[in-house]
Amino acid sequence: MTDEELVLKAQQGDQTAMNEILTKYKSLVTKISRHYFLIGGDVEDLIQEGMIGLYQAIQGFKRGKNATFKTFAVTCIKHKVYNTIKKASSEKNTILSHALSISEQEDFDDEGNSMEIVLSSDAPKPDELVIEKENAIELIDKIKENLSPLEQEVLVLYLKGYSYKEISQLSNTPKKSVDNALTRIKSKLQFLKKEN
Repeated sequence: MTDEELVLKAQQGDQTAMNEILTKYKSLVTKISRHYFLIGGDVEDLIQEGMIGLYQAIQGFKRGKNATFKTFAVTCIKHKVYNTIKKASSEKNTILSHALSISEQEDFDDEGNSMEIVLSSDAPKPDELVIEKENAIELIDKIKENLSPLEQEVLVLYLKGYSYKEISQLSNTPKKSVDNALTRIKSKLQFLKKEN
């Protein structure tokens, strides 16, 4: 039975077909997920998101659209993983991840005296944020001084989570040149690390 036939049966509610297609494509989801990095998470989180993307691909696939199910599934998986990374990296979620829960009720000790609640936070102080920003700008300037324009472009795409093949396509550069550029970048960044 082809993947397309299995997907059609899964769409019609056949749980065996659904399980078979999910099992068959799990290794593909794992392979795709390992190319990306999730801030505050790990590969297993990305694999789980990729499996959700696969499930969405099964639900949304339509035959006769000039694409095989595998092509459609890869697109859906990458899209789901990329959106997860993008969402986790957004500044609006950073604020929520450092938020503190504060109860509006007053706490009392055994004798009925009001107790003051002192909350500590790992969130950076405003002056620390300014220093971090200045250090980041200084680091970016050092990186720009030491990297060629191609290396800068490759680094930006790599940090956005693109695979070597995607970087090669987006920068119109052979895949081997991308690999060489990343090797030089890593070497140069180690040099900067020793400077600090």
